[in-house]
Amino acid sequence: MGKKKPDFISTTNACKLCRPLGACLAFKGMEGTVPYLHGSQGCATYMRRYIISHYNEPIDIASSSLSEKHAVYGGGPNLKLGLTNVAEKYRPQMIGIATTCLTETIGDDVAMYLQEYRRDTEGSVGLPDLVHVATPSYAGSHMEGFHGAVCAVIRQRTEGGPCTGTVNLLPGFVSSADYRHLQEIMDGFALDRIMLPDLSETMDGPALREYRKIPAGGTPLARIRAMGRSRATIEFGRTMADGSGGAILAEKFGIDNHRLGLPMGIRESDRFFHLLAELSGRPVPAVFRGERGRLVDAYVDGHKYLFGKRAIIYGEEDLVVGLCAFLAETGVRPVLCASGGTSGRLAASIAAVTGDLLPEQPQVHEGMDFFEISELAQELAPDLIVGHSKGYPLARKLGIPLIRVGFPIHDRVGGQRILHLGYRGTQQLFDTIANALIAKKQADSPVGYAYM
Repeated sequence: MGKKKPDFISTTNACKLCRPLGACLAFKGMEGTVPYLHGSQGCATYMRRYIISHYNEPIDIASSSLSEKHAVYGGGPNLKLGLTNVAEKYRPQMIGIATTCLTETIGDDVAMYLQEYRRDTEGSVGLPDLVHVATPSYAGSHMEGFHGAVCAVIRQRTEGGPCTGTVNLLPGFVSSADYRHLQEIMDGFALDRIMLPDLSETMDGPALREYRKIPAGGTPLARIRAMGRSRATIEFGRTMADGSGGAILAEKFGIDNHRLGLPMGIRESDRFFHLLAELSGRPVPAVFRGERGRLVDAYVDGHKYLFGKRAIIYGEEDLVVGLCAFLAETGVRPVLCASGGTSGRLAASIAAVTGDLLPEQPQVHEGMDFFEISELAQELAPDLIVGHSKGYPLARKLGIPLIRVGFPIHDRVGGQRILHLGYRGTQQLFDTIANALIAKKQADSPVGYAYM
């Protein structure tokens, strides 16, 4: 069954977020960095509100606050004034500058403005580093913005030199809990890593008596500069563009790039752990072997609850691929995999991780919005929906469980603490899904039951 031709020409309810929002989140994972939007004030306000609702953490996003006048005459003066104000008030180590639709449409030459600003402020004390990335929302999703910011920092700030023996880890956009778990895994193999970005603390920090304008944490800038001296790079993302951060490091410095899918499910996690064993020269630590064994046991115990269930999966493309890999292992049949992204690689990536596990491939659609997903869902009779909070109205309409994963999660607390990756993250997702299906069956039972 193919994708229906829509009877509208505009996006009704997008299954993606805007490109500069992703760039802001990536910059928040870099030590001492303030995200800065070159555009109107409304963009920064919207993104702050959206991000805070998921993370329940304060986030400052500076803005050049352009008005109608600047749309005509250019935003250079406001950009420079804003940079000076941010430098004075926040004392950041770096300012990450992302453009918006407005400044991209009027054609502001941000690189030239920054060159002029550096020349005009030469010799000043305490000025931060400046990194710029172009992020027009009409040309991509928040994931392009996120990866674009990472690539910009790698391209503009990494340095070569003698090999340090470190391993670069580019996990992509995952939860704060995932970043913490990845560090724990790398420590288990005694691998000195440089993880970029790192939102483990900056967007999920402890309660403090005094407000800090720039929260602690994030990838140290000195470590970012040293990424060009690492011995290997690992990056997650089966649907990423060829010019990824790992590809840039390989091209500039000759560093081997190992691209994997998000380690979700047993087989995709196995690939990650086996690579770490190879790079470290150590066997997989007992703690992770134990987690894998318990996960296999859980698959067996819960198979009767999950087998044959039909699922709709949506969200960021690489997350959708990882979820498909995991669910297909458990006996759940994905019937629709949808994303607002348009990489052109989603269907092939899903087939690569599920080809021998599913009786037939699911419908896979890129560039989808929730109106289209809802129309298809009526015919597919799903048992559950897996994705972020924006799918709740559809789940409520169909009367089936919504398993909340990814970003954004606005109608529950703890979205930043959902663990998705590795055997441990897969175990938590498996238990959540199995229990949601049991609860649905229990609620629908005419007699109810309290024993499985």
